[in-house]
Amino acid sequence: MLVTATLTGIRAVRQDALADLADVPATSRWVRSGDLRLHVLDYGGAGVPLVVVPGITSPAVTMDFVARELRDLARPVVLDVRGRGLSDAGPSYTLDDYAADLGAVVAGLGLERPVLAGHSMGARVVAAAVAAGLPARGSLLVDPPMSGPGRGPYPTTSDAFLDQLAQARRGTDADEVARSWPRWPRREQELRARWLSSCDAEAIRATHEGFETEDFLDAWPSVPAPTVLVRGGASPVVTDDGAREAAAANPAARIVTVPGAGHMVFWDEPAAALALFRPELAALTGGA
Repeated sequence: MLVTATLTGIRAVRQDALADLADVPATSRWVRSGDLRLHVLDYGGAGVPLVVVPGITSPAVTMDFVARELRDLARPVVLDVRGRGLSDAGPSYTLDDYAADLGAVVAGLGLERPVLAGHSMGARVVAAAVAAGLPARGSLLVDPPMSGPGRGPYPTTSDAFLDQLAQARRGTDADEVARSWPRWPRREQELRARWLSSCDAEAIRATHEGFETEDFLDAWPSVPAPTVLVRGGASPVVTDDGAREAAAANPAARIVTVPGAGHMVFWDEPAAALALFRPELAALTGGA
């Protein structure tokens, strides 16, 4: 087990979690963002780079089931966000921090005009980065938290996330994960059971606080076209009202819906989500 002490507890990457990487058709690569070492999974190929930023408790490997299905359209590069997976923990976890890390990955790997995609927290990071001027061919934002000052709270509490982290540190399995995430494919429940303990508690706490103190709608109107906001049709995060507000705030954006999916769009409805996401990506990369 690879163990890293932090001010807020113990981050642990289990041996069986590391062994998962043997089944992932990607190469581990490393870049620096300031003093931090960031890990990415690079799926290779000659296609247009597609940099993927996962959500609040999702190390890069947990998005393998998505990335491997996009290799014919792009070169997926999935980030272990600071404080998750094999990346260093950070001294802070603001949207500016995350956006700077994304810029460091693009520059450090020499990725010219990539497509940028993110899920949940990752979608907020992509929006902040491109709104601040990070060059990109286009962006795909999947169910970004639209909570913020003066808005309703994020529907999953910080305590709920931290309770799941405590379970993982104690030692959990796919059956216990399934009680929180019953719709997920079994492999994804197993990966979460093995990898959640790699997340830093402060990263989760501070990021969740940011969901309610850093407003997505501050950056969203400045996200340049082409951009697509993908939402789950049953998501409590981007509701029908939220989707209408997003469309009004950025009229150049496309808003598309995966019927029946909750916030965990790809996990809830993998086939339907990929069937919708692939043509949107192809339009940005020039793929078939």
